[in-house]
Amino acid sequence: MCLIIFQKNTHPHYKLVVAANRDEFYGRPTAPAQFWKQHPEMLAGQDLSKGGTWLGLTKQGRFAAVTNIRKPGFENADKKSRGALVSDYLTGDATPEAYLDALDREKDDYSGFNLLVGNQNELFYLHNDGGTVDNVTDGPHGLSNHHLDTPWPKVVKGRERLDDYMKTTEEIDIDVIFQLLADSEQTTGALPETGLPETLERQLSSAFISIPEYGTRSSTVVLIDHDDNATFVERTFTEDGQTGENRYTFKIES
Repeated sequence: MCLIIFQKNTHPHYKLVVAANRDEFYGRPTAPAQFWKQHPEMLAGQDLSKGGTWLGLTKQGRFAAVTNIRKPGFENADKKSRGALVSDYLTGDATPEAYLDALDREKDDYSGFNLLVGNQNELFYLHNDGGTVDNVTDGPHGLSNHHLDTPWPKVVKGRERLDDYMKTTEEIDIDVIFQLLADSEQTTGALPETGLPETLERQLSSAFISIPEYGTRSSTVVLIDHDDNATFVERTFTEDGQTGENRYTFKIES
């Protein structure tokens, strides 16, 4: 997952609005979002290579999402899979704070990660680049491959565009949010320095990515209203374009 923009407790009808793009190699096997057979309460896609997921929601309102940190020396194939950070939280019963407090003690067992965990009412954040457990404040936020709200071009643009849209409408049109996620315009301004060649860094500066062998594999929108009605919509992509849509609606269980 390379871009998550979200709003928490800022809209008259929705307590949580999440829009996210997962970027990955096209050749990495992936299952679309569904309720898992082995964990029927959990709605998420699945990385069939390692078994975990990048973003998910449960019938009880547990929510989690992860991105990697793009930084020289922060990737190690021998470390634990980051996808398990999401699925372990979603299938467990620890509070968000307790889960992250326990993870904080073993966070160096993983390559660089940003992790959001919580539920329809609260979110907490941890990264393993010197971070501590933080309570995510109400308002608009963005996360890519550095820390929460680091002003990378795609983060700033996506967060502002989502915020502008939500300020002008009471009934959210999911297609409008998907249009924000489909923005393939690359920045012409300054780029973050992550150790990649400048040409590749610019190709990765757009919200939606499509380059040879790598790109946005799925876009996901999650809405939870003040009555705890949840909407989860995922659109999936191959190198040749959109391949499908998976839509789920349910009432979060008390």
